[in-house]
Amino acid sequence: MRSKTPDKRLRILDSAVRVFAREGFFKAKVAQIAEDAGLAPGTVYLYFKNKEDVLISIFEVRMEEIVSRFRAAVMEKETGRSRLECLVRMHLSGFQSDPDLAACFQVELRQSSRFMRRGVKGGLQQYLGLIREIVECGRKEGIFRREVSAALVTHLIFGTLDEVVSTWVMSGMKYNLVSLSDQLVDLFTNGMGQGEILTEGPRGHRVDDTRRNG
Repeated sequence: MRSKTPDKRLRILDSAVRVFAREGFFKAKVAQIAEDAGLAPGTVYLYFKNKEDVLISIFEVRMEEIVSRFRAAVMEKETGRSRLECLVRMHLSGFQSDPDLAACFQVELRQSSRFMRRGVKGGLQQYLGLIREIVECGRKEGIFRREVSAALVTHLIFGTLDEVVSTWVMSGMKYNLVSLSDQLVDLFTNGMGQGEILTEGPRGHRVDDTRRNG
């Protein structure tokens, strides 16, 4: 029996990302993953119970790496807005630079009923926690609105980023994902309302209805 070295486990996960992205989760075979990793098929089962275990492990390992890297970069910024800008740009650029991982996270991972039943745990919970810290920082500085639930804003930011990347993947990755960063930050911080709204007054006359974002 070959020794269970961490390097082999990571090689298997890296290969699985490529195979799942190319073949799709259901069509992919463990033997294909092993071949891509340069290992015997049986070696995969020394580290993982089955193909689904490999898929979920990809998420757990990569999310841990992502959260650690993002947190280090985000915390170098001084304000809530600059931290949000950093996170949004890193989220989009990270997936754009690794299209196989993007396909694996946004499409193939959703094929796992086991993953979908698990709920928010592990690395994902840590990532949501990082976003919440950014939101709370902005609220203390008066940059973000205090009357809106921090938990709601946290899930809105993550859910929007997740959907934006999913749409990019499903479109065939035909446009620059990172170019959307500034627009997304603007939406997160300023909303979709106009500073000045014209409404219909008596007899069809248009009057000013100035409303300010909180």
